[in-house]
Amino acid sequence: MTSTATSQVTAAPGAATTTDRPAATPPVLREARIPQDGLYEGHRVLERLPADATARPYTLFDVVPQARTIGAEIHGPDLSQPLEPSLREELNRALLEWKVLFFRGQNLTSAAQRDFARNWGELEVNPLLARGDSEDVVRFDKAAGAPKTFENVWHTDVTFRERPALGAVLQLREVPPLGGDTMWADMAAAYDNLPQEVKDRIDGASAVHDFIPGFARFYPPEQLAPHQEAFPPVEHPVVRTHPESGRRMLFVNTSFTTRIVGVDSAESDRLLRFLFQQAHVPEYQVRFRWQPGDMAFWDNRATQHYAVNDYASHRRVAERVAIAGDRPF
Repeated sequence: MTSTATSQVTAAPGAATTTDRPAATPPVLREARIPQDGLYEGHRVLERLPADATARPYTLFDVVPQARTIGAEIHGPDLSQPLEPSLREELNRALLEWKVLFFRGQNLTSAAQRDFARNWGELEVNPLLARGDSEDVVRFDKAAGAPKTFENVWHTDVTFRERPALGAVLQLREVPPLGGDTMWADMAAAYDNLPQEVKDRIDGASAVHDFIPGFARFYPPEQLAPHQEAFPPVEHPVVRTHPESGRRMLFVNTSFTTRIVGVDSAESDRLLRFLFQQAHVPEYQVRFRWQPGDMAFWDNRATQHYAVNDYASHRRVAERVAIAGDRPF
């Protein structure tokens, strides 16, 4: 057995003991603050699926994730062929899970691209954009020196409609030698990570969406005025519920959201600026580098996207078809 002796030291008369010493003064930091309502470093919750969902394997194609919660390459299907119901079901499940699907080297004709999109509903016509070989095909042809339109801004397509698009299918016909990528942001993750006090303020709130701000940057008034009657301002929830997955998602964007209903102008602007910033968080994003014939299919209900115009004097040609959606709730 080993015993431990405890030694005691007796202080000399008049000497200060440890217990008699004054407590140390805590260090004082100079006053400093960072601006409110910004984006800050820190941990973020990144959930790809709803809390009550279970991931299931895919049997008809391979899924290659491109980011934590958003974006996956799909390997295997030939999209020039009609989709069997089982393949359509698995692709839809992948779309809900990953929000944007990438298909390399499909090289579909415009007709085949439209046929693929129609598996998810009727196609949508956009009279404000240049058309391809039919009125439901939008063509973005950026030749050398062309104006930089519809790029360099985070947005969700056509939220100025009463029923914004369900999704879109974009195919690159001509790709610049460098640059011209497209980015997408997961707006379910953006909502999940909002401060609780912000969630409390926006849950149940509505915002006004209008096509004018997004298009006035590129088109003169005489070109937009004839469309004002067809596209009056509409109200949508600031936080929408996905009609299939049930997830809650932030549903405001820089291009088309003008104000929050029932909130004074200054406070609405301040809150919207903060909400718009959420798409800029890298953890919520995926970035796709195109090759000719590649195709992307995204869930417009759950994402924002950003076309990067960094290809200078080179040409970039893309065609897009959009799928009509339902009214957000």
